[in-house]
Amino acid sequence: MYVKRDEQIEGLTYLLTLAVRVLSLIEFVVRRTLKESKAKMVGVHPENRRTDNPGAERILKAFGKVSLTIIKDKAGEVILRWISPLSAVQNDILMILGLEHTYKLIENSD
Repeated sequence: MYVKRDEQIEGLTYLLTLAVRVLSLIEFVVRRTLKESKAKMVGVHPENRRTDNPGAERILKAFGKVSLTIIKDKAGEVILRWISPLSAVQNDILMILGLEHTYKLIENSD
């Protein structure tokens, strides 16, 4: 990414700091919830081993193939919204983060 002005550098720094905070929060919540419930997650590691300590990178990688398609007409009105079906691992992660209802709203919205 090319940045030239100080304001651009400052904005990019804030954005990256926010991204790191969100990643840290996701990792913290997932790990804490798994430890409190004494559960282990399967499907976030390539070797498919069970873990109660998944890293943020692996958690996000589990969503690598999710896609959202929005089709609009010429006036800009949404005529179709479709999100790819989620796997069991993806559903588990959303449930742990308390976001499964958010996904349902996106999936069922017109």
